Amino acid sequence: MPRVAAIEHPFGRPYGDVDDVETQREVLASTLKFGVSCEEPGSIEHLQFRWHEDPKNTKWHPPEPAPIIRLMKEQLAKKRS
Repeated sequence: MPRVAAIEHPFGRPYGDVDDVETQREVLASTLKFGVSCEEPGSIEHLQFRWHEDPKNTKWHPPEPAPIIRLMKEQLAKKRS
């Protein structure tokens, strides 16, 4: 990668927690700002964000599955029956 905006968030949650729109916007804005301001390939910026809890306590999935996941589960169930 020519540039990296590093963030100390758990794998799968680079922009923040589910439904945390404010943090997601801040992370995206910081990432874009870095992308515009960085002048040399190989640049690394460690963004100032830190995860709010121990990663092992992080809820990885929203309470309701995404529509595509529900559809995939239904199709799998049909194939098995």
